[in-house]
Amino acid sequence: MTAMEEKDANYNELGAMFKDQKEKHRFLRDIIVSFILAGKDSTSSGLSWFFWLISINPKIEERIYEEISLKDENCDYDEFKGLNYLHAAITESLRLHPPVPINSRVVSKDDTLPDGTKVCSGWFADYSAYAMGRDVRLWGPDCQKFKPDRWLDALGQFVGVDSYKFLVFHAGPRGCLGREMAYVQMKAVAFAVIRRFKIEVSEKLPEYEMAVTLRMKGGLLVQVKKR
Repeated sequence: MTAMEEKDANYNELGAMFKDQKEKHRFLRDIIVSFILAGKDSTSSGLSWFFWLISINPKIEERIYEEISLKDENCDYDEFKGLNYLHAAITESLRLHPPVPINSRVVSKDDTLPDGTKVCSGWFADYSAYAMGRDVRLWGPDCQKFKPDRWLDALGQFVGVDSYKFLVFHAGPRGCLGREMAYVQMKAVAFAVIRRFKIEVSEKLPEYEMAVTLRMKGGLLVQVKKR
């Protein structure tokens, strides 16, 4: 099958999901609204914690700057994907400070989990990406440490993990639709800021403001210096 034939097959399969053009447009509208609303606060929260973490870890910030400096200022999407250390640093920041620290699901019908636990219809099933990101059993004895290298292989290439271990973007059929968009947005902002400026912050851990997203109370206060 050629690439064009494969594209047409996928398009026809997607089109078969909808009764008519109106239903297809409604689906597309809902997806776009979800992208905008879900990504607004979560991305800004993730960036705040990212800039705080790299600012109190200057060696890591310097490595990000060195990687960014090798790219053209107007690099394209494919070049963004090649920023392995920046991607690792953002992912590590999300592990320690996930924008949505706690999530809930409602059990739709009686079921038994893989470990034998029985759940009943109507029960709430909660999980905490924040707690899991700091679990020694999942991430080892240095789980509290901001360590982007844990996401890189011997060649410096980014290596992901099972999404059920790194639940920042959820997993399975309910996984976050905006995952790639969120990474592109965060990398684009980090690229533009770090390339031109040095961010300085207080090393004191900011207070949490618990809401749907894991925000910093009062925001992130910074001093910005031109490089």
